[in-house]
Formats: sequence, structure tokens, C-alpha cells
Amino acid sequence: MDKTEFGIVGLGVMGKSLSLNMAEKGFKISVYNRSGGDEVQVVSDFIKENQKGYTILGFTDLQEFVMSLKQPRKILLMVKAGDVVDRVIEQLIPLLSKEDIIIDGGNSYFKDTQKRFEALKDSLIHFIGCGISGGKEGARKGPSIMPGGSMGSYKKVANILESIAAKDNDGKPCCVYVGDDGAGHFIKMVHNGIEYAEMQLLAELYALMSKTMDNEAIAKVFFNWSQGDLSGYLIEITIDILKKKEGKSYLLDVILDSAGNKGTGNWSSKEALDLGIPASLMVSAVFARYLSSFKQERVQLSAQLGLKRDITQKLDIGILERAYRFARIINHHQGFQLIAEASKNYGWQINFPEIARIWTNGCIIKSQFMEDIATYFKTTPSLLSNKHIFEILKSSEASCLDALQYALANRIPSDGFWTAYNYWIGMTTAQLPANLIQAQRDYFGAHTYKRKDKPLGLSFHSNWKTS
Repeated sequence: MDKTEFGIVGLGVMGKSLSLNMAEKGFKISVYNRSGGDEVQVVSDFIKENQKGYTILGFTDLQEFVMSLKQPRKILLMVKAGDVVDRVIEQLIPLLSKEDIIIDGGNSYFKDTQKRFEALKDSLIHFIGCGISGGKEGARKGPSIMPGGSMGSYKKVANILESIAAKDNDGKPCCVYVGDDGAGHFIKMVHNGIEYAEMQLLAELYALMSKTMDNEAIAKVFFNWSQGDLSGYLIEITIDILKKKEGKSYLLDVILDSAGNKGTGNWSSKEALDLGIPASLMVSAVFARYLSSFKQERVQLSAQLGLKRDITQKLDIGILERAYRFARIINHHQGFQLIAEASKNYGWQINFPEIARIWTNGCIIKSQFMEDIATYFKTTPSLLSNKHIFEILKSSEASCLDALQYALANRIPSDGFWTAYNYWIGMTTAQLPANLIQAQRDYFGAHTYKRKDKPLGLSFHSNWKTS
């Protein structure tokens, strides 16, 4: 039997799509999936459906799968993040040889990836933690790929990963080596944090407009915005969602208002807390999903409150457009600020223009703004230090406030917009009340404080009791 060039473990939606993408590019591949439970026919059905024109070998025996691959073997795991990844690695290790490469393409927590990277060094097996974004369609047609690990191991798989990746406007693959150990999965985690906040902002815009506009009218507004600098994948799919009908009714109107999450938003929020970065939009978006899950209690409290008001005053669409532009700039700034701190903390030396570039296509947060960001980072270290961006925020502040005042007056939750506004106000305020907090900490815990009229390296403690 001829040996194949690449192996994929796990034929879920993403595994199947990536397999076909790779085979379509001319690579000979092997695929493996367990054959227990309701997955007995997964491999055979996949091979049967995709025989024509592709070289794909299917296996339900892991050893036969490994033996079908050329050395050094290159194996992509597309399995559920967590313990499943560890179990598959444990099963693979006795079957592999030195210099073989395992790639984890799932949404693994980057600290787990760091541990696996270090653990596999002893067996001289390379490990790559690889963020992959784009969903089913992106995986099939070209995702954004964020590999991390050693540069040497990446070079051995670069031709394959870059071949299946989406292409930017210049035809370059949306795949680049991110950094050592868990860097790739960290970048994917932050991608998802930005995604959480962007989805929340769009949901809040929908809430603000839906009080006085129907779905078609809202879709038209989003369509008009999508023709300019506010274009992007998420606003495009939101237009389709708003217009989708089931019979004579809009499908969106019958979907339960209780949103789920898969953990990456939580991880990015926790990491922001650990690194001391105020990535507040990610955090507020996660909490908004948590709040939505209390559906029964919300319904009961709403009935108990008994407020009924007709909203007749329409909010100016131009105000909403400027408020959205304002909030999404803050969201992206916070995401990249989190990446910058992690890069410094973990010694990754992440290339900002390149990260923004590989997010311009293939991924969920691709947008015209992301293309602009890739250019901005070539000359400025952060979005807030870019004069053009700063002027947009400065001129849009009033519109964000107007949108918030409308939301407050009509009892429409808009935590994402409020969080963006509050961050901007805080960051552009020279004197914050943290001096009182420092004094309080010193009063009850003798934590000391700094003084404005003394060198910053000095710390002071006072006896605060006045009698």
C-alpha cells in the first residue's frame, strides 16, 4: 500500500471538511475515526461518499492508520478539547516514531497545549497547537490557521497547512507561525473572545432596532452598513438570519433567547484577569450569555415587575452606526492588547500585522476593519495610538452616549455598548478615583500606596485613624 502524506483523527464536521479540503489540494491522506456507538459507519460512509477524484484511505484501527502514513508522520487531531485529546495522544505515542508530528486542531486551552508540548519533548515527538477558525464552510474552502509550537516542526507541515488555508487579498495564505508552545491556541482563544463581543454588539443593535422596526428593515440597515467599513462575516450572516422565514414567520422570532457557550470566551476573560488587561467587552459578552440562560427566572421577574411601555420614538440609524463603529474599535483594541501582554509574558514575540492579516479571511471575525488593522499595526503599536482611530473614537463618543441614553430610557439591556463607552471614558480620564482605593487598601491591610509628589519607586503607609 502506498503511504499517505497526512493523517486526520476525528471525522466530525470540521474533520470531514478539512479532509476534503486537503484531498482537493492533491494531498494523499489517511483518516481515522473510532467505530463504537453511533459512529460505526462514519469512516466507511465518508470514504464511500468521497471516492471520486480523491486519495483518501479510511481506518477504524489506530495502528493501521498510523502505519499508513509516511515518516515523519503528520497527524492532525480534530477531536473534542480536553481529556479526549490526552487519551488520543496516549494511544498514539506507542505507535509513533521520533520526529513524528501531532497537531491539535481543536479549541484546546492554551495552557493544556503548553503542558502537552513539554511532555512530548521527552519522547522526541513534535507537538503543534493549531487554532483553526472558519467553521464548516471555512474548513472546507479555506480556514484561518494559527499554528504554535517549535518553528522547526511548523516548517515540516507548513506546505500542507498553508495550501488549505484561506487566501488574503494579495493571495497569501491566512496561515502563519504564531509562536512557541501554546501561542497558536492562545491566539485562537482571543479570536473567539473578540467574536463573543462582536456577536453581543450585533445582538444589542438588533434589540435596539427591533422595538420599532421589523426584521426586514433591520436587515436592510445591516446591509447598508456592510457595504462600507462595517462589512464583515458576522454582520453578513446576521442579515441572512434576520431574513430567514419558516413558512410565513421569521425563524429568528421563534428561537429561544438563551445563548450557549463552549468555553473559549471564558478562557479569554480569565486570562485577561490573570494578565491584568481590561478586556472588558469579552467579559461582558460572556456574562450576557450567562444572564440569558436564566430564562425562567427572567420571565417570572418580568411578570412580577409588570412594566409595559410602547416605544414609539425611533433611534436615529446614523447614531447607531457611529456607536457600533465606536464599540467594535474598542473590542478589537482590547483583544490585541491582551495578545500584546501575553506575548510579553510568555516570550512569544507575536507579529501583530501578521495576526491581523490571517484574520482578514477564512475566520469568523474577518472584516474590512481587520484589513485596516493589519495596515495600522505596521506603523503603530496599538489601535488607540493610531491618530485616525483615535479621531474616530473621539468623534463617535457622543453617538455611543446617545444610543445608551435611548437604551436606558426604554429599558433595553446594552451592556456591550456601555462597557465600550465606560472603557473609553476611563482610558481618556487623567485622574481616576483609584487614589481612594489605594488609601482604603492601606487603611485595612497596610498595603501601602504611592504618592504623586514623590518618586514612583517609593511606597508609603499611614495611620488613618483620626482619633
